[in-house]
Amino acid sequence: MLNKKSIGTKNESTLHRALKFQYTGPGGTTEAAVGEFVADGISALGEYIEVQTGSFAPLKKKVIEFSSLGKVRIIHPVAIVKRIVTYDEKGILLYKRKSPKKGSQWNIFDALLHAPELPLNKNVTIELILLDITEKRVKDGKGSWRRKGISLKDREMSAFHDRILFKKPKDYLRFIPFKKGEEFTVSSLAKKSSIPADTARKALYVLTKIKVVKRIRKIGNAWVYNR
Repeated sequence: MLNKKSIGTKNESTLHRALKFQYTGPGGTTEAAVGEFVADGISALGEYIEVQTGSFAPLKKKVIEFSSLGKVRIIHPVAIVKRIVTYDEKGILLYKRKSPKKGSQWNIFDALLHAPELPLNKNVTIELILLDITEKRVKDGKGSWRRKGISLKDREMSAFHDRILFKKPKDYLRFIPFKKGEEFTVSSLAKKSSIPADTARKALYVLTKIKVVKRIRKIGNAWVYNR
């Protein structure tokens, strides 16, 4: 029986399962008990594999334990395009649509917002997978009120775009389109990177925590940063 702190496999999506087996690889072990936790996988080379689609906050204690034993790789899939396919309870297709929300590499900061210390761990690699997904839903009246009773049944990859590796803090400099010594604010980062101000704010919070950027002074209510 799996430890209660494992995702288990009962409600595991096709996407999660596919990535888990891909990164665990031949000769590895999936759903492996490690102390009080369960790893998604352990590769034949002894690397601990965790596939996490949402915030990294639930991984913090687990990753600390795993990283004391060896290398850890966190796989974070981000949907560039999400297509939603809805069926009735008999499996008859009701409709298809494309979600208006689009993901990007900047989604890494949503995941790191409540676990900003993870990039400082020398044994932790974070791998961002940019892909398109198809989300299967069933109109059964059992889903959340947000989905008006429609249940989410599965997610699977429909197209692969790119993978980005973050092995050390300086790898996150890719998000700073300013030269060394050049000063910037949340507003100027948002404008130059064509992202919402809230995204820029989250990014600079995490990047400050991992010492990629630093706050140097305030202008009015706005912090000024540099690399």
